[in-house]
Amino acid sequence: MRSVTCNIQIGKIEMVAGTGTHVDAPFHRFVSGKELSESRLSSLAELDAVVVRPTIGRERAIDARARSHSDLRGKAVLIHTGRSQHWATVQYFEGHPFLTEHAAQPLRDAGRFSWASTLSNIDAIEDGRRPVPTTLPGADIPIDEHLCDLHPLPEVGFRFTAVPVKVRAFGTFPVRAHRSVPPL
Repeated sequence: MRSVTCNIQIGKIEMVAGTGTHVDAPFHRFVSGKELSESRLSSLAELDAVVVRPTIGRERAIDARARSHSDLRGKAVLIHTGRSQHWATVQYFEGHPFLTEHAAQPLRDAGRFSWASTLSNIDAIEDGRRPVPTTLPGADIPIDEHLCDLHPLPEVGFRFTAVPVKVRAFGTFPVRAHRSVPPL
């Protein structure tokens, strides 16, 4: 009889919950907002998705360019800024593009179920107002941040998933974001 060596690996993780690619639930911004454990899978998994590719130059604010697709209702909207090429560098956090409050309001009103971006921060942090993390989570819209490798994605015709573990008293947690192609 052959002997088989078995191992039971038990690990421990200690980290900041908003590490790497992560999702922000409303509780991240609002004490009375939904925690991650209360998030519906239908707002995080297998969402029809669109990719918006605004031209980023000297103008850092992403405004009307974020609404370049006509039908965004119920879709995950992924903003591809190309910023992930600077991941793990100081440049990633300096002078990053951001979504404006003016762009977030129509997206909120259209009933977004998910918002995702390659932005290091979804809005401008200079004035401390933080209008986008107030507008979208205030309407129960999760925000996925720090996505990478969006360049090969088509603009439409795929589904997006970014599901965290179901933990209580957390408003943000890492996810494994991925796309799938719907069956024909």
